[in-house]
Amino acid sequence: MKAVPNTKFIMGLMSLVFFMWGALTCLNDLLVPNLKAQFHLNYTQVMLVQFCFFLTYALASMPASKLIYRIGYKLGIITGLCISAVGCGLFILAASFSVYALFLLGLFVLAAGIVVLQVAANPFVTLLGKVKYASSRLNFAQALNSLGTTLVPLILGGAIIGGSIAGSYLGIIAVLVAFIILVSFIKFPKQQQPTVDATQKTQAKFSLWQNPHVMLGAFAIFLYVGTEVSASSLVVNFLHMPSIGNLPKVVAAHYLSFFWGGALVGRFIGAWILRYINPANLVRNYALINAGLVLIGMFGHGHLAMWAILSLGLFNSVMFPTIFTLGLANTGNYKSQVSGILCTAIVGGAVVPELQGMLADKFGLQYSFGLLVITYLALAAYATWARKNT
Repeated sequence: MKAVPNTKFIMGLMSLVFFMWGALTCLNDLLVPNLKAQFHLNYTQVMLVQFCFFLTYALASMPASKLIYRIGYKLGIITGLCISAVGCGLFILAASFSVYALFLLGLFVLAAGIVVLQVAANPFVTLLGKVKYASSRLNFAQALNSLGTTLVPLILGGAIIGGSIAGSYLGIIAVLVAFIILVSFIKFPKQQQPTVDATQKTQAKFSLWQNPHVMLGAFAIFLYVGTEVSASSLVVNFLHMPSIGNLPKVVAAHYLSFFWGGALVGRFIGAWILRYINPANLVRNYALINAGLVLIGMFGHGHLAMWAILSLGLFNSVMFPTIFTLGLANTGNYKSQVSGILCTAIVGGAVVPELQGMLADKFGLQYSFGLLVITYLALAAYATWARKNT
């Protein structure tokens, strides 16, 4: 008799994968202040860090979904880890030659690996147990993603802002290789792939693109990711402002852990409370709270404004995994394709930060956060629609 894989163990392994890509993504928030100072960039120019990283989602998500459909979740995760390791290697070259364009190329390749990881891991986690707890499981896995984003500023914040980029990314490559070896030796449960003919595939693709749950869910992902990336990217510079925290950038980098630590705590709490309340209601309420916090950050001063912006992470916590689960609802065997559509929308992380960077250059960093008030209110409107139509 063949051994049956332990789904709880596999869920734990997936949580470690989520942790890893959270750590890799958070490094961008540390690179922004470093590269801004190193290459004497304005906010519009330095936000190309996030633009190149998240543009990859628009270009690679659909190809990644087709790849996962063909090779399965396990090989997809291994492929994503390998590509990410190559991207980290480019960072070492970029740091050695001090070429900004090479940093941007490394970000693009690193992001391509993370795209493959996301397209594989997000739907796979929803399948590891009862359907009614899918949102709860994904929130738990995303909590480990937030643990990565919380610990990285504490561990590597001083090193990266201080200029030790090559050494930091060399260590990350070693960790990625260890993950690749670990996943390779673990037996994954087999997931049923859809068996449909070419006509049915065409009809299914058309219906998915016409499905309002998928399309509005993708738009909400676009807004949410863009909003989160904008806020986290500018935390260090925001806290450095004399009227806010007047903190040295090395010190402000450690405070980034409060932003991501809030997301960590919120996702663990969310994994529990989402078993008892409607997911769309929670997204709506949290979006409205964050709109209020951004207004405080815009017009407040000192510690009040500082902690208002840092508190965004707590209420951001459940949004991505919950919106993602709402988008996957009632899509049957086409979850990998829908995951590709939803992950494509993560390109919002390229667009919204670049827009805020332009606003910061024209109106000042503090007032540029007004853009996020609009995006949070739009997310609240989406959640209200989802509550009525799910």
